Amino acid sequence: METNVPEKYPPVQEISDARRIRIVKEIFSTVTGKYDFLNRLLSLRRDVAWRKFAAKKMRFFQTHRYLDVACGTGDLSIAAAGMHPDIAVTGLDFVPEMVAAAKDKIQQRNLGGRIQIVHGDALSLPFADNSFDVAGIAFGIRNIPDRARALSEMLRVVVPGGQVMILEMTFVENRFFKWIYHAYLNFLLPAFAKIFSGNPAAYSYLADSIMNFPSPGQFAKILEEAGMVRVEKHSLTFGITWLHVGEKMVDSG
Repeated sequence: METNVPEKYPPVQEISDARRIRIVKEIFSTVTGKYDFLNRLLSLRRDVAWRKFAAKKMRFFQTHRYLDVACGTGDLSIAAAGMHPDIAVTGLDFVPEMVAAAKDKIQQRNLGGRIQIVHGDALSLPFADNSFDVAGIAFGIRNIPDRARALSEMLRVVVPGGQVMILEMTFVENRFFKWIYHAYLNFLLPAFAKIFSGNPAAYSYLADSIMNFPSPGQFAKILEEAGMVRVEKHSLTFGITWLHVGEKMVDSG
């Protein structure tokens, strides 16, 4: 899968939703082998701490089930299972190569009895209403063009009072750090990716998607518009990454 990849992908803002979905699927099918390594390297292992922070915020009170949407290689699924020993976890991804990698990782950690990985679409989750206490997505929502529908689906499958969690990178707002982060995304990240990845253009595209993601305040409003209540946002590592948490309204009637 690491052959015939393009030298450059078009800017996020200039492509249709359908083409963007095809590009995202191609990107994640071609970077699977080095995905975990590059995540650790390019974040200086902060991605591990970010997932642990999200897992600590999860609250299980009814189904004791967690859904990890766009689970990739399964890192957030594993973090949640490690933080909450009494829960069952389902991870879902629409890229077959990522599903296979996640399944292998789960088996290597002897977590097959607690974590199930399935192939599926975030825009049409194959689960009944009110099936999970928590639904989360780590570094995946910015690659879904129809975010409103994805958020609506996550909200649908959690129980009343349950949580929807979105861990995502965005362009920093701090004026001092902004120019450093811009240089990192546009020069340093692609340079590392060119050395270690079979598809370095993928990381330029992913950097572009970070710079075009809504601000934390704007994204909090998107969660509220999707029907979530008690929306919280938590800044991590100088605002490089944010954890957004919303709840499903409890019917007072």
